[in-house]
Order: sequence, then C-alpha cells, then structure tokens
Amino acid sequence: MSEVTVHEPLSVPARPELTGGRRIGVLLSHGFTGSPYSMVPWGRSLAELGYGVEVPRLPGHGTTWQELNTTTWSDWYGEVTRSFAKLQSENDAVAVAGLSMGGALVLRLAADHAGAIAGVVLVNPAVATARRDVKLLPVIKHLIPSFPGIASDIKKEGVEEYGYTRTPLKAAHSMFRAWPALVADLPKVTAPLLYFRSTVDHVVDAASEPLILGGVSSTDVTVRRLENSFHVATIDNDAQQIFDESAAFVARVTAD
Repeated sequence: MSEVTVHEPLSVPARPELTGGRRIGVLLSHGFTGSPYSMVPWGRSLAELGYGVEVPRLPGHGTTWQELNTTTWSDWYGEVTRSFAKLQSENDAVAVAGLSMGGALVLRLAADHAGAIAGVVLVNPAVATARRDVKLLPVIKHLIPSFPGIASDIKKEGVEEYGYTRTPLKAAHSMFRAWPALVADLPKVTAPLLYFRSTVDHVVDAASEPLILGGVSSTDVTVRRLENSFHVATIDNDAQQIFDESAAFVARVTAD
C-alpha cells in the first residue's frame, strides 16, 4: 500500500435521494500522529448510506513526525473548521465525529458552533491525562524532539494504523495546552452525544471520560463500551458496531 493511498483524505458529496430528500453531512477527524486511514472505512460506510462525508488530513499528519512538530492545535483546528464550513455550505444538517484528539477537535467545534451541529460522536476521546511527565513537556520539548510512538494500539491481528513511530513533543505540548480551555467550555456543548469507549485503551487513560460526560450540557447522551478493541477502535474488532450505531445516531439526530 502506497503512502499516498494510506494517508489520502476523503470527500464524498451527499446523496439526498438516500436520506429522505435532505442533505446530511458528517465530518470525521482522525487523531494525533494518525491520518485519515483510521477514519476512511467509517467515512465510506456512511457515504454508502447517502451521507456527505469529509475526512480531512490534519496538517503535519501523513507526512513525517518532524513536520508534525512544526504544527500546532490551531493548525489542526483550522483544518477541521474548514471541513465543517464546507459541509455546512453543502448540506441541510451536519454531525461531527472524532477519534482520540479528533474527538477533542470536534468537541471544540461543538462548543464553538453549538447551534449548527446536529450530533457528536466520540471514539476514545482525549481532553486530559493522568500522566505526570506531561507537566515536564515545556522543558523536555526543547531537549528531546520526540518520544516513542503511540500509533497502532489495535487488538485485531494484522491491522496497522500507519501512524508515526515517534511522538513529536512540541506538537504534543500544543495539544495538551489546548485541553484546559476546551474542558472549561464543555458546558457550551449541547448537541446529542454518542460516546464510544474501549474497555482496554493503552493510549488514552481514564481521565477524560468523567470530564467530558460531566462537562457537556447535552441531555441526549449515549455511552457504549467497546469490549473487543483497543484505542484505534475505528479499524479494530468493534469497527462495525461503531459504523452501525453512528449511522443510526446520525439518522436520528438529523431527522426533521
């Protein structure tokens, strides 16, 4: 599989003849050091049902970890904001979904555009961590460019995420610095929420879930446990469950 094929973004227009005559768009964001590869199968499953789909490649991703180290949270958020604006301009309703850091990015969207988002789907989202070494990043990032990678935490045999083998520390620090403001703004999130969480996740620890579920103002919240997948659940054993339940969720929250 070529690098270009692996990291290619996905953009599919809506087919309203399959969705009751209305154009429905869905934005899916991949996570930190990953690429669209982890989200495209999910995106294609939604596109087959008639949904317009955007799976952007976040700046610095799908190239080299060194390039990622020159980008920041604002660059990544800018890209998902552009994809969201495109979907908004082309569709009658838009839902958003994200994996890991992608979950944090779409929560930021949902806080900033509360009235414009029909629903939010999260898969192992990260907005906090219990790791103590994170507090040292402001100093460490100037001394060490990277740590070992976090990609391909997948239970299913023979499946890879094709993410970076190193975690760039300047970029990581930018992500961690964005989290407190996002957590503070979670009460602005009012859209229906579907929250998938793997029971075993070697990347995102337990710190995020109570902050998200306790912070959002959404009254329509569904939490689903993924018993047979690790962190990158969108291409793991429980992927079909995510595809099916998110499709039903999007249909429900975008109905007239």
